[in-house]
Amino acid sequence: MASLRDIKGRITSTKKTKQITKAMEMVSASKLNRAEQNAKSFVPYSDKIQEVVTNIAAGTSSRHPMLQAREVKRRGYLVITSDRGLAGAYNSSILRKVYQRIREKHTSADEYKIITIGRIGRDFFRKRNIPVDKDITGLSDQPNFADIKDIASETVQMFTDEEIDELYIYYNHYVSAITQEVTERKVLPLSDVSKDKAASGSYEYEPSEEQILDVLLPQYAESLIYGALLDGKASEHAARMTAMKSATDNADELIGDLTLSYNRARQAAITQEITEIVGGAAALE
Repeated sequence: MASLRDIKGRITSTKKTKQITKAMEMVSASKLNRAEQNAKSFVPYSDKIQEVVTNIAAGTSSRHPMLQAREVKRRGYLVITSDRGLAGAYNSSILRKVYQRIREKHTSADEYKIITIGRIGRDFFRKRNIPVDKDITGLSDQPNFADIKDIASETVQMFTDEEIDELYIYYNHYVSAITQEVTERKVLPLSDVSKDKAASGSYEYEPSEEQILDVLLPQYAESLIYGALLDGKASEHAARMTAMKSATDNADELIGDLTLSYNRARQAAITQEITEIVGGAAALE
C-alpha cells in the first residue's frame, strides 16, 4: 500500500490538474460562443453567393473550366485540423478518414496532393512520409478570411492550372456542443452548381455573365473553404470544451478515490499505533 505522503501528493497533484482542465473548459466555452456566431453569420453570405452563381450558371451556356468535370488524374485533399491537441477525437477522426480514403483511392503519391490547415494534420502526414504541398499553421481561434486568403486562392489556382482535377475538403461539421460530424465535401469542380435550378430572383448583370463568372467562381470556391474553416473552428472549441469537462469529472472521481484510500491508510496507521501502545503497556505489566 502507498504511504500517506504518496497518496497526499497524488491528491494535491490531481487537484492542480483539475484546476487547469476546469480553466481550459471555461476558456473553450467562451471561444465556442464566438466561433458559433462567426459560423452562423457567414451562412447568409454563403447562401447568397451560391444563389447568384447558380442563377448565372443555369442561365448561360458558358463552359467555364471550374464548372466542368474532367478526367481525374490527380486529386487534391484539403484537410482542416487544429494546431493544438487536448480536443478529444477532433483531429484523429478527420485524419483517420482522410488516410483511409487515400489508401483506398491511390497507389502512388503522384495521384494526389495534400493541403493542410493546422499543425496536427501537417505533422501527421509528414510522419508517414506523405508529402504536404501547401500548409498553414498558427491561425487565430477566430480567423478572418485574410488569414487564409493566400492558401485558399493558391488551392483554387491549382485546379485552374490543372495541377489537380478534383478538390475535396475534410473537416468537422459543428452540429452541437457535444456532436461534431466528420465531413467530406467536394469543392471543385463546381459541376453541381450548373445543374441546380436557377434562383427565383431576377437579376441583371453588368458586364457579361461570362466575365462575372471569371471573377465570382474563384471567390465562391474560396468562400467554401473559409466556411468550412469557421465550421471546423466551432467544432474544435466544442470538442476541447467537452474533453476538458470529461477530464475535470475524471479528476473529481480520482480525488474521491484517493481521499478514500488516504482515510483508510490513515485509519490503519492509527489502529497500528494504538495496537503497539497497548502491546507495549501489556509487556511492562
